[in-house]
Amino acid sequence: MERRPTIKDVAREAGVSKSTVSLVLQKSPLVKEDTRIHVREIMARIGYVYNRSAANLRSSSTGLIGLVINDLRNPFFTEFAASLQQTLSEQGYAVVLANVSEDAELQAKMIDALIEHGVSGFIVSPAYGVNDRPLEAIARAGLPAIQVFRKVDEREGLFPFLAPDYQAGGRRATLHLYERGCRRVAFVGGLAGRAVTQERMSGYLEVVAQRGQEPVVITGAASYDFGVSGVKQLMNEHPDVDGVLCFNDLVALGLLSGGQSLGRKIGQDLRIVGFDNIEGCEQSQPQLTSVSCGIPQFAQEVSRRILVWLNEGSAPETGTRMPVDLVVRKSS
Repeated sequence: MERRPTIKDVAREAGVSKSTVSLVLQKSPLVKEDTRIHVREIMARIGYVYNRSAANLRSSSTGLIGLVINDLRNPFFTEFAASLQQTLSEQGYAVVLANVSEDAELQAKMIDALIEHGVSGFIVSPAYGVNDRPLEAIARAGLPAIQVFRKVDEREGLFPFLAPDYQAGGRRATLHLYERGCRRVAFVGGLAGRAVTQERMSGYLEVVAQRGQEPVVITGAASYDFGVSGVKQLMNEHPDVDGVLCFNDLVALGLLSGGQSLGRKIGQDLRIVGFDNIEGCEQSQPQLTSVSCGIPQFAQEVSRRILVWLNEGSAPETGTRMPVDLVVRKSS
Protein backbone atom coordinates (compact mmCIF):
# COMPACT_ATOMS: atom_id res chain seq x y z
CA MET A 1 0.00 0.00 0.00
CA GLU A 2 1.32 3.44 -0.92
CA ARG A 3 1.81 6.00 1.83
CA ARG A 4 -0.92 8.54 2.53
CA PRO A 5 -0.45 11.94 0.81
CA THR A 6 0.83 14.74 3.05
CA ILE A 7 0.51 18.53 3.08
CA LYS A 8 3.88 18.65 1.32
CA ASP A 9 2.49 16.50 -1.50
CA VAL A 10 -0.50 18.82 -1.86
CA ALA A 11 1.72 21.90 -1.92
CA ARG A 12 4.01 20.41 -4.55
CA GLU A 13 1.15 19.32 -6.81
CA ALA A 14 -0.68 22.63 -6.44
CA GLY A 15 2.41 24.76 -6.91
CA VAL A 16 1.92 26.63 -3.65
CA SER A 17 3.65 26.77 -0.28
CA LYS A 18 2.89 24.43 2.59
CA SER A 19 1.71 27.47 4.56
CA THR A 20 -0.88 28.22 1.88
CA VAL A 21 -2.21 24.67 2.10
CA SER A 22 -2.45 25.01 5.88
CA LEU A 23 -4.39 28.26 5.50
CA VAL A 24 -6.80 26.54 3.10
CA LEU A 25 -7.35 23.76 5.67
CA GLN A 26 -7.99 26.38 8.35
CA LYS A 27 -10.47 28.16 6.04
CA SER A 28 -8.48 31.36 6.37
CA PRO A 29 -9.90 34.46 4.61
CA LEU A 30 -6.32 35.36 3.63
CA VAL A 31 -6.39 32.83 0.77
CA LYS A 32 -7.85 33.93 -2.57
CA GLU A 33 -10.93 31.99 -3.66
CA ASP A 34 -9.38 30.66 -6.88
CA THR A 35 -6.35 29.42 -4.92
CA ARG A 36 -8.63 27.78 -2.36
CA ILE A 37 -10.59 25.98 -5.10
CA HIS A 38 -7.38 24.86 -6.84
CA VAL A 39 -5.86 23.46 -3.65
CA ARG A 40 -9.09 21.65 -2.76
CA GLU A 41 -9.17 20.09 -6.22
CA ILE A 42 -5.60 18.85 -5.81
CA MET A 43 -6.48 17.35 -2.41
CA ALA A 44 -9.38 15.46 -3.94
CA ARG A 45 -7.32 14.26 -6.90
CA ILE A 46 -4.39 12.84 -4.88
CA GLY A 47 -6.56 11.56 -2.01
CA TYR A 48 -5.31 13.80 0.77
CA VAL A 49 -7.28 13.46 4.03
CA TYR A 50 -7.06 16.20 6.65
CA ASN A 51 -5.88 14.79 10.00
CA ARG A 52 -7.74 17.17 12.32
CA SER A 53 -6.55 15.52 15.54
CA ALA A 54 -2.91 15.99 14.50
CA ALA A 55 -3.67 19.62 13.65
CA ASN A 56 -5.21 20.09 17.08
CA LEU A 57 -2.09 18.60 18.61
CA ARG A 58 0.11 21.05 16.75
CA SER A 59 -1.97 24.04 17.74
CA SER A 60 -2.16 23.28 21.45
CA SER A 61 0.47 23.44 24.15
CA THR A 62 -0.20 19.89 25.23
CA GLY A 63 -1.26 16.97 23.04
CA LEU A 64 -1.90 13.28 23.60
CA ILE A 65 0.11 10.44 22.12
CA GLY A 66 -1.03 6.86 22.66
CA LEU A 67 1.65 4.41 23.80
CA VAL A 68 0.65 0.76 23.49
CA ILE A 69 3.03 -1.70 25.18
CA ASN A 70 2.81 -5.46 24.79
CA ASP A 71 3.93 -6.29 28.35
CA LEU A 72 4.94 -3.81 31.05
CA ARG A 73 5.85 -6.66 33.40
CA ASN A 74 9.12 -6.82 31.48
CA PRO A 75 11.42 -4.10 32.90
CA PHE A 76 12.78 -3.48 29.40
CA PHE A 77 9.42 -2.09 28.24
CA THR A 78 8.90 -0.22 31.52
CA GLU A 79 12.19 1.60 30.99
CA PHE A 80 11.22 2.43 27.42
CA ALA A 81 7.81 3.78 28.47
CA ALA A 82 9.36 5.94 31.19
CA SER A 83 12.06 7.28 28.88
CA LEU A 84 9.57 8.04 26.12
CA GLN A 85 7.16 9.77 28.49
CA GLN A 86 9.97 11.93 29.87
CA THR A 87 11.22 12.88 26.41
CA LEU A 88 7.78 13.78 25.04
CA SER A 89 6.80 15.72 28.17
CA GLU A 90 9.83 17.95 27.65
CA GLN A 91 8.30 18.87 24.28
CA GLY A 92 4.89 19.62 25.78
CA TYR A 93 3.17 16.32 24.95
CA ALA A 94 1.42 13.86 27.24
CA VAL A 95 1.59 10.09 26.86
CA VAL A 96 -1.49 7.93 27.42
CA LEU A 97 -0.18 4.46 28.27
CA ALA A 98 -1.95 1.17 27.56
CA ASN A 99 -0.46 -2.14 28.72
CA VAL A 100 -2.03 -5.03 26.78
CA SER A 101 -0.28 -7.95 28.55
CA GLU A 102 0.44 -9.83 25.28
CA ASP A 103 -3.31 -9.99 24.60
CA ALA A 104 -4.22 -9.06 21.02
CA GLU A 105 -7.94 -8.71 21.83
CA LEU A 106 -7.19 -6.36 24.72
CA GLN A 107 -4.86 -4.46 22.41
CA ALA A 108 -7.70 -3.85 19.93
CA LYS A 109 -9.95 -2.55 22.72
CA MET A 110 -7.23 -0.27 24.09
CA ILE A 111 -6.52 1.18 20.65
CA ASP A 112 -10.22 1.89 20.14
CA ALA A 113 -10.39 3.61 23.53
CA LEU A 114 -7.33 5.75 22.83
CA ILE A 115 -8.76 6.85 19.49
CA GLU A 116 -12.02 7.79 21.21
CA HIS A 117 -10.06 9.85 23.73
CA GLY A 118 -8.56 11.92 20.93
CA VAL A 119 -4.93 10.85 20.74
CA SER A 120 -3.20 12.35 17.74
CA GLY A 121 -0.73 9.58 17.10
CA PHE A 122 0.47 6.18 18.30
CA ILE A 123 3.68 4.46 19.29
CA VAL A 124 3.05 0.72 19.46
CA SER A 125 5.11 -2.18 20.73
CA PRO A 126 2.47 -4.65 19.64
CA ALA A 127 1.18 -7.94 20.95
CA TYR A 128 1.00 -10.80 18.47
CA GLY A 129 -2.37 -12.17 17.41
CA VAL A 130 -4.16 -14.18 14.72
CA ASN A 131 -5.45 -11.02 13.02
CA ASP A 132 -3.15 -10.12 10.11
CA ARG A 133 -4.13 -6.46 10.50
CA PRO A 134 -4.17 -5.86 14.26
CA LEU A 135 -3.66 -2.10 13.84
CA GLU A 136 -6.52 -1.63 11.39
CA ALA A 137 -8.43 0.76 13.67
CA ILE A 138 -5.46 3.16 13.60
CA ALA A 139 -5.33 2.94 9.81
CA ARG A 140 -9.05 3.70 9.51
CA ALA A 141 -8.63 6.71 11.79
CA GLY A 142 -5.81 8.00 9.60
CA LEU A 143 -3.51 8.54 12.58
CA PRO A 144 0.29 8.47 12.46
CA ALA A 145 1.64 5.34 14.16
CA ILE A 146 5.14 3.93 14.61
CA GLN A 147 5.76 0.27 15.42
CA VAL A 148 8.71 -0.30 17.77
CA PHE A 149 10.66 -3.45 18.74
CA ARG A 150 8.17 -5.74 16.94
CA LYS A 151 6.43 -5.52 13.58
CA VAL A 152 2.96 -7.08 13.25
CA ASP A 153 1.57 -5.06 10.34
CA GLU A 154 3.61 -5.34 7.16
CA ARG A 155 1.69 -2.85 5.01
CA GLU A 156 4.31 -0.73 3.29
CA GLY A 157 4.37 2.91 4.31
CA LEU A 158 1.48 2.64 6.75
CA PHE A 159 3.16 1.83 10.06
CA PRO A 160 6.91 2.63 9.97
CA PHE A 161 9.05 0.28 12.06
CA LEU A 162 12.00 1.15 14.30
CA ALA A 163 14.02 -1.32 16.39
CA PRO A 164 17.47 -1.93 17.84
CA ASP A 165 19.89 -3.84 15.64
CA TYR A 166 19.08 -7.25 17.09
CA GLN A 167 21.17 -9.11 14.52
CA ALA A 168 24.31 -7.12 15.27
CA GLY A 169 23.74 -7.59 19.01
CA GLY A 170 23.33 -11.34 18.70
CA ARG A 171 26.39 -11.59 16.50
CA ARG A 172 28.57 -9.62 18.88
CA ALA A 173 27.36 -11.53 21.94
CA THR A 174 27.99 -14.92 20.32
CA LEU A 175 31.47 -13.92 19.16
CA HIS A 176 32.19 -12.71 22.70
CA LEU A 177 31.27 -16.12 24.14
CA TYR A 178 33.58 -17.93 21.72
CA GLU A 179 36.36 -15.42 22.39
CA ARG A 180 35.98 -16.18 26.10
CA GLY A 181 36.79 -19.82 25.36
CA CYS A 182 33.35 -21.39 24.90
CA ARG A 183 33.36 -24.45 22.65
CA ARG A 184 29.59 -24.87 22.17
CA VAL A 185 27.12 -21.98 22.38
CA ALA A 186 23.33 -22.27 22.59
CA PHE A 187 20.44 -19.85 22.12
CA VAL A 188 17.66 -20.09 24.71
CA GLY A 189 14.24 -18.39 24.93
CA GLY A 190 11.76 -16.61 22.70
CA LEU A 191 8.66 -18.17 21.21
CA ALA A 192 9.23 -20.15 18.02
CA GLY A 193 7.90 -18.62 14.82
CA ARG A 194 7.94 -15.03 16.06
CA ALA A 195 9.79 -12.50 13.94
CA VAL A 196 11.42 -10.89 16.97
CA THR A 197 12.75 -14.29 18.10
CA GLN A 198 14.22 -14.94 14.67
CA GLU A 199 15.81 -11.50 14.57
CA ARG A 200 17.43 -11.85 17.98
CA MET A 201 18.61 -15.34 17.01
CA SER A 202 19.90 -14.40 13.56
CA GLY A 203 23.28 -13.06 14.65
CA TYR A 204 23.85 -16.21 16.74
CA LEU A 205 22.97 -18.48 13.81
CA GLU A 206 25.32 -16.54 11.54
CA VAL A 207 28.33 -16.95 13.84
CA VAL A 208 27.63 -20.63 14.56
CA ALA A 209 27.33 -21.38 10.84
CA GLN A 210 30.63 -19.61 10.15
CA ARG A 211 32.29 -21.92 12.69
CA GLY A 212 30.83 -25.01 10.99
CA GLN A 213 28.77 -26.00 14.03
CA GLU A 214 25.14 -27.05 14.38
CA PRO A 215 23.04 -24.56 16.35
CA VAL A 216 21.55 -25.51 19.71
CA VAL A 217 18.22 -23.70 20.10
CA ILE A 218 15.65 -24.07 22.88
CA THR A 219 12.66 -21.79 22.37
CA GLY A 220 10.00 -20.91 24.92
CA ALA A 221 8.46 -18.07 26.90
CA ALA A 222 10.50 -14.90 27.35
CA SER A 223 10.34 -15.29 31.11
CA TYR A 224 12.43 -15.92 34.21
CA ASP A 225 10.61 -19.20 34.88
CA PHE A 226 11.42 -20.49 31.42
CA GLY A 227 15.08 -19.70 32.01
CA VAL A 228 15.06 -21.79 35.18
CA SER A 229 13.45 -24.77 33.44
CA GLY A 230 15.30 -24.20 30.18
CA VAL A 231 18.73 -24.67 31.73
CA LYS A 232 17.67 -28.11 33.00
CA GLN A 233 16.61 -29.13 29.50
CA LEU A 234 19.80 -27.67 28.09
CA MET A 235 22.07 -29.56 30.46
CA ASN A 236 20.18 -32.83 29.99
CA GLU A 237 20.07 -32.71 26.19
CA HIS A 238 23.29 -30.81 25.46
CA PRO A 239 25.74 -31.28 28.34
CA ASP A 240 28.61 -30.02 26.17
CA VAL A 241 27.15 -26.49 25.96
CA ASP A 242 29.32 -24.06 27.90
CA GLY A 243 27.98 -20.76 26.58
CA VAL A 244 24.43 -19.39 26.25
CA LEU A 245 22.94 -16.36 24.54
CA CYS A 246 19.43 -15.74 25.84
CA PHE A 247 16.47 -14.11 24.08
CA ASN A 248 16.23 -11.51 26.85
CA ASP A 249 17.52 -10.74 30.32
CA LEU A 250 14.58 -12.34 32.11
CA VAL A 251 15.41 -15.69 30.52
CA ALA A 252 19.09 -15.14 31.22
CA LEU A 253 18.54 -14.33 34.90
CA GLY A 254 16.39 -17.45 35.28
CA LEU A 255 19.00 -19.55 33.50
CA LEU A 256 21.72 -18.08 35.72
CA SER A 257 19.81 -18.99 38.86
CA GLY A 258 18.84 -22.42 37.60
CA GLY A 259 22.38 -23.14 36.45
CA GLN A 260 23.77 -22.32 39.88
CA SER A 261 21.21 -24.67 41.45
CA LEU A 262 22.54 -27.43 39.21
CA GLY A 263 26.07 -26.77 40.43
CA ARG A 264 27.34 -24.90 37.38
CA LYS A 265 29.90 -22.14 37.97
CA ILE A 266 28.49 -19.18 36.07
CA GLY A 267 31.20 -17.23 34.29
CA GLN A 268 33.57 -20.19 34.38
CA ASP A 269 32.18 -23.51 33.12
CA LEU A 270 28.94 -21.88 31.91
CA ARG A 271 29.02 -18.39 30.45
CA ILE A 272 25.74 -16.48 29.96
CA VAL A 273 24.79 -13.38 27.98
CA GLY A 274 21.36 -11.72 28.12
CA PHE A 275 19.64 -9.26 25.83
CA ASP A 276 18.23 -5.78 26.76
CA ASN A 277 20.51 -4.79 29.69
CA ILE A 278 17.73 -4.19 32.21
CA GLU A 279 18.54 -2.81 35.65
CA GLY A 280 18.48 -6.28 37.22
CA CYS A 281 21.62 -7.27 35.32
CA GLU A 282 23.74 -5.34 37.80
CA GLN A 283 21.98 -6.81 40.83
CA SER A 284 22.38 -10.50 39.94
CA GLN A 285 25.14 -12.66 41.36
CA PRO A 286 27.25 -12.79 39.32
CA GLN A 287 26.33 -9.66 37.38
CA LEU A 288 24.87 -10.44 33.97
CA THR A 289 26.54 -9.59 30.67
CA SER A 290 23.92 -8.22 28.28
CA VAL A 291 23.32 -6.62 24.90
CA SER A 292 22.29 -3.02 25.59
CA CYS A 293 19.66 -1.54 23.27
CA GLY A 294 20.36 2.02 24.49
CA ILE A 295 16.76 2.63 25.55
CA PRO A 296 17.05 6.35 26.50
CA GLN A 297 18.58 7.15 23.09
CA PHE A 298 16.09 4.89 21.34
CA ALA A 299 13.18 6.65 23.05
CA GLN A 300 14.55 10.03 22.00
CA GLU A 301 14.71 8.93 18.36
CA VAL A 302 11.17 7.51 18.44
CA SER A 303 9.95 10.78 19.98
CA ARG A 304 11.70 12.84 17.34
CA ARG A 305 10.18 10.82 14.51
CA ILE A 306 6.58 10.89 15.73
CA LEU A 307 6.77 14.65 16.37
CA VAL A 308 8.19 15.36 12.92
CA TRP A 309 5.37 13.28 11.45
CA LEU A 310 2.72 15.11 13.45
CA ASN A 311 4.09 18.59 12.93
CA GLU A 312 5.36 18.37 9.36
CA GLY A 313 3.24 15.61 7.86
CA SER A 314 6.29 13.56 6.85
CA ALA A 315 6.21 9.86 7.75
CA PRO A 316 9.58 8.54 8.96
CA GLU A 317 11.66 6.02 7.09
CA THR A 318 10.78 2.44 8.00
CA GLY A 319 13.04 -0.46 8.92
CA THR A 320 15.70 1.60 10.73
CA ARG A 321 17.89 -0.33 13.13
CA MET A 322 19.45 1.58 16.02
CA PRO A 323 22.97 0.76 17.33
CA VAL A 324 23.43 -1.67 20.22
CA ASP A 325 26.32 -2.38 22.57
CA LEU A 326 27.59 -5.29 24.63
CA VAL A 327 28.01 -4.62 28.35
CA VAL A 328 30.40 -7.25 29.66
CA ARG A 329 30.07 -8.42 33.26
CA LYS A 330 31.01 -11.43 35.38
CA SER A 331 28.48 -13.92 33.94
CA SER A 332 30.55 -14.30 30.76
